[in-house]
Amino acid sequence: MSLHQTIKEQIKDAMKARDTVRLGVVRGLVASFTNESVSLKRLPTDELSDEEVLNVIRRAVKQRKDSIEQFTKGGRNDLADIEKAELAILGTYLPQMMSRDEVIKIAKAKMAEMGLPAQAGVIDPSKKGMFMGTLMKELKGKADGDTVKSVVDELLTV
Repeated sequence: MSLHQTIKEQIKDAMKARDTVRLGVVRGLVASFTNESVSLKRLPTDELSDEEVLNVIRRAVKQRKDSIEQFTKGGRNDLADIEKAELAILGTYLPQMMSRDEVIKIAKAKMAEMGLPAQAGVIDPSKKGMFMGTLMKELKGKADGDTVKSVVDELLTV
């Protein structure tokens, strides 16, 4: 069963369990799937591939993280707590992300492959951008972008 179908089926489970938070999240995801389908110039009833579903979920996770940050800054911890609960549910659908140590290993190997110096010193910003882009392509969906950025900054600046 595809991820799209699995999530659709979970609406029933959430209703039976009377889990209003999960129900809201799952219904929101299904609505986002429909919107994504339409934006890709398909029928609203068409099923998305697992990769497209994961992209929609990643977008929803990013929105929740931004909301949590804004609510916390605004002193609305009650709303931030709701967003955190939704974020936890969304996280169950995403594959496990790589640890910072694994990202560092891959980044160092990629630096050697691209001929970048191991002791950075002053690196041309365009090379740093090129390295970041290459690394992100390789780690797409496997590592958090913020983690990759911090690793690149750490490795390429002294």
